[in-house]
Amino acid sequence: MDKFKTVLNIANHQTNLGFGLVALLTAGGEQVFSSAVFKCPCNDLNFVYGMVFLLVPALALLLLGYILSKKTWKLLTGVCRPRGALCRWRRLAAAGTVLFQISCTAAVAPSSWIAVALLNGNYYECAMTGTNVSAYNKYLCWKKESGVKCQEQLYRFPCGTGITNVPREDREDVLLTVRAQSQILGWLIIASVMLSNLLLTCVARCTSPISYLQLKFWRAYVQEESSLFDSYSTKHARELAERNLKSFFTQKSPENIITPSNKAWEKISSLYKFSTKDHYYSMLHRYVEDHHETDNEMMRMASVRSSEPADDTPPVLCFVDDGRIAL
Repeated sequence: MDKFKTVLNIANHQTNLGFGLVALLTAGGEQVFSSAVFKCPCNDLNFVYGMVFLLVPALALLLLGYILSKKTWKLLTGVCRPRGALCRWRRLAAAGTVLFQISCTAAVAPSSWIAVALLNGNYYECAMTGTNVSAYNKYLCWKKESGVKCQEQLYRFPCGTGITNVPREDREDVLLTVRAQSQILGWLIIASVMLSNLLLTCVARCTSPISYLQLKFWRAYVQEESSLFDSYSTKHARELAERNLKSFFTQKSPENIITPSNKAWEKISSLYKFSTKDHYYSMLHRYVEDHHETDNEMMRMASVRSSEPADDTPPVLCFVDDGRIAL
């Protein structure tokens, strides 16, 4: 169970429900797959079978990480609309930065899956005993008395005794070597993930344009805004739906309910760009402050002045908009 605790520590910074589920699948799913589902065929399919169990679940977790990130959908929504060439290239450059941030977060779960699977060793053992690389097979069997038989029957080793005439000591020695390689790779991946995370965090914090306490306040604000936005949206949508249904069934003129314009929705849906010249904590905050600058803007919801939507939030600030709402 120690290796699962290690993975949970790696994924511990993901606190929302979606990534908590990913962490749970990473830690427990591999054990279930390895003990109850995975059965090495001990034939020519060894390599393909082992690689599928090692890499395909990791790919699924990576895609799930993208799906569960709110920033993914903020980035993609409306991206295919026609724009000018300059605007398109600027958005692509900004989108690349945000995509890198999303990928770093989404890669935690698949990296953890691969690391746990390598520490277990079953998938790697099955795959590498079925490889057709003669140099690698010779490396595993070169010290064995049954060298030729060892290479020819290597794919049968994971299935135990009774299906090969290679001495038991030779089989166990080969399997121990393969399992040791697997575990070394697993620990290297864990160390690489932890080191990369530490270096990126250190670089981001060292270049932070604001203080540590303001970062904490910013994160608290964004969490509260997101929670309250859901509540207000549900309430307003319910009122609008009730008004429309009441008007339809009573055949009376509908009551006047003000809703934001498409332009307003577009402005607050953009990924926020930090600027030390402003004192905003989100696009909604920017919209509200700019909207109330003059009496004329207070009367015209759709004509709010705002800077061009931008997606290049500094890395140190990316966590304040870390995708806590899935879709």
